[in-house]
Amino acid sequence: MITNVEWAALLWAADTLHLVEVPKEPIEGYEQDEKFLRKMHHMLLEVDVLEGTPPCAESERLFPISRGIPSVLLSEEETET
Repeated sequence: MITNVEWAALLWAADTLHLVEVPKEPIEGYEQDEKFLRKMHHMLLEVDVLEGTPPCAESERLFPISRGIPSVLLSEEETET
């Protein structure tokens, strides 16, 4: 499962939200590292962002979050080809 995580985005979120300290890269043998797994569980499954405007890691487009609901709809200008 850890191999499917966008690691740079996870590091950015942990730093921005002042959450748990995350290693710069997944650690070898993480499957047996209970402390690491607890940190990942907390970050991935127990943190709810209620308000904010996080940017997309690739496009840097902002996605506003209000009352825990992200707005990922594109504007008319963004949908025109």
